[in-house]
Amino acid sequence: MAQSMGELEQDALQLSAEDRARLAVSLLCSLEEPVENPVEVENLWITEAKRRAQQIKDGSATGIPVADVLARLKFKYEGT
Repeated sequence: MAQSMGELEQDALQLSAEDRARLAVSLLCSLEEPVENPVEVENLWITEAKRRAQQIKDGSATGIPVADVLARLKFKYEGT
């Protein structure tokens, strides 16, 4: 018998953080159209990288210093 959405959600929330992350990625990937051609995937990433670089250049986006990012991650996952 199939579980209800609520039951599935409750079960999923009982998983470890790592398993929940894996499940989330798996579910998100199931919504995307498959891309068979690795060259196409690479071209999409290159286009996205260029778009982000342009945003930094034109000031519509700003970067975060790596030290700040690492400090935030340390605080989030180690609580220090």
